[in-house]
Amino acid sequence: MATSLTPADPLRETAIVLFSGGQDSATCLAWALSRFGRVETLGFDYGQRHAVELTCRARLRDGMAALNPLWAERLGEDHTLALDALGAVSDTALTRDAAITMNENGLPSTFVPGRNLIFLTFAAALAARRGARHIIGGMCETDYSGYPDCRDDTIKALQVALNLGMASRYVLHTPLMWIDKADTWRMAEGLGGAGLVELINRESHTCYLGTRDTAHPWGHGCGACPACDLRRAGWERYIRDGGATDHA
Repeated sequence: MATSLTPADPLRETAIVLFSGGQDSATCLAWALSRFGRVETLGFDYGQRHAVELTCRARLRDGMAALNPLWAERLGEDHTLALDALGAVSDTALTRDAAITMNENGLPSTFVPGRNLIFLTFAAALAARRGARHIIGGMCETDYSGYPDCRDDTIKALQVALNLGMASRYVLHTPLMWIDKADTWRMAEGLGGAGLVELINRESHTCYLGTRDTAHPWGHGCGACPACDLRRAGWERYIRDGGATDHA
């Protein structure tokens, strides 16, 4: 995780969370609400097949505010940016009606080139206007799909580039970088108890195909795409290790 060069009281600072409406970003939102005095959220509409995730964001925000009065006080404005150009230039299974396969370069066809780099750069631009210094993303190397823009080295390099290219000192936080999906559920439980686990299970969206009309013990989704596979496996490990036994 990238760290700050100048210590400060987090409760006096503003953070922006990249908030898609998925499990990881919802957990990151709870993580930020437990640490920073004001937390704003940022979502992106880039023509993704699973744009239904954007409709989950308000329910997750409202649910977290209802879970914890302190979180309700800290939860600030929500922002959504239209990035149609990213979808237009990306020939991927996340932005086209195409099969999810492995490409010749070893990357899955769901990889959207430059997506996280663009998201974090726009987040920094918004942070400059909103007076925020901390930017939180749900990137992860441990239990991920091989995306190069999810790597710790990538995030650290981008933090350096943003701080060189802008008039502010930003700190990019990736609290999920070294944990797997089971540990992500455990983190949620540690932050907000069984209530937060239930909220994320019920209201967040992971499925690449955008399926919301099929419910499973681990949440909604098609149950067959790589994203659903990861979420299911993580939930099953979490339950097997004694987490959220009321959901088993």
